Amino acid sequence: MTAKAVSEVIITNEVGLHARPSVKFTKLAKTFPCTVEFATSEDGPWIDAKSIVKVMGAKAPKGTRLLLRAQGEQSTTAVAALIALVERGFDEGGGHGEPQ
Repeated sequence: MTAKAVSEVIITNEVGLHARPSVKFTKLAKTFPCTVEFATSEDGPWIDAKSIVKVMGAKAPKGTRLLLRAQGEQSTTAVAALIALVERGFDEGGGHGEPQ
């Protein structure tokens, strides 16, 4: 049986999934051997998280709910890592302190 993982997260950084966050999101997704996709609705379209062009094309603003799913080896780890990245505001900073 193939491993699967599904979860969701809300984009909280001010500018949403723009250029820099898209690159970070895609680079992280590519570190995992599984397929990784996201959507803003259960009905899709589901977007390949490893394609920078497709990720940037999603144009997801602050407040967007991202649904994430992965299938294959390390799928649970991949989804957890991507959710953590989004929850950290894509490590963009913007606060007065450094990320912990």
